[in-house]
Amino acid sequence: MKVYSEEEYLNLAGIQHYAFCPRQWALIHIEKQWQDNLRTVEGELLHKNAHEGQAFEKRGDILITRGMPVFSASLGINGVCDVVEFHKDIAGVELFGREGKYMPYPIEYKRGKPKESDIDILQLTAQAMCIEEMLCCKVEIGYLFYGEIRHRQKIVITSEYRSKVREITEQMHMCYNRQYTPKVKQTKKCNLCSLKDLCVPALGRFSTVEKYITKMIDED
Repeated sequence: MKVYSEEEYLNLAGIQHYAFCPRQWALIHIEKQWQDNLRTVEGELLHKNAHEGQAFEKRGDILITRGMPVFSASLGINGVCDVVEFHKDIAGVELFGREGKYMPYPIEYKRGKPKESDIDILQLTAQAMCIEEMLCCKVEIGYLFYGEIRHRQKIVITSEYRSKVREITEQMHMCYNRQYTPKVKQTKKCNLCSLKDLCVPALGRFSTVEKYITKMIDED
């Protein structure tokens, strides 16, 4: 099994970007391009609120951490969990300075509502896999909190999701090492992307930029 050095780590949040669109991921994480829209601004505010307050608090038998840094040397990623709850559980792990054992549950905050795709689940799964590697434990449950419905959705971290995360991180590292930005595959979801004007998905219908420009001139 390959073990990545810290210098090779990629942003964990990029897993959701790559699962949504490999080109979007490359524009953000390789070409360092970004453009906000209403959705991204609302998402940023939701994450900011999730991280506000005490970085650590105790509620009965539950320990709550906010903005917890995580990493995985086997996946070659690092990032931050919005919230991780540690529930007192004899089947859990020992935590430094705490009596008893605790089971970790990552909680990822999202601005909208549950999606038909699994892109949010894959990001949550990656967080769970990082926690497992760091604490030498098994994380089988996580939660997605959606701001639009103000409700948390329970997610079972399955072997299928784990396999998808491993596959995506391998592809991310391959693209990053080559500094390769995949070509666009225009779909309806392009209209939801904040990078639409930078990506210009319509270019994907043409074999060369020259043909695209010629068509635009002819239409004018």
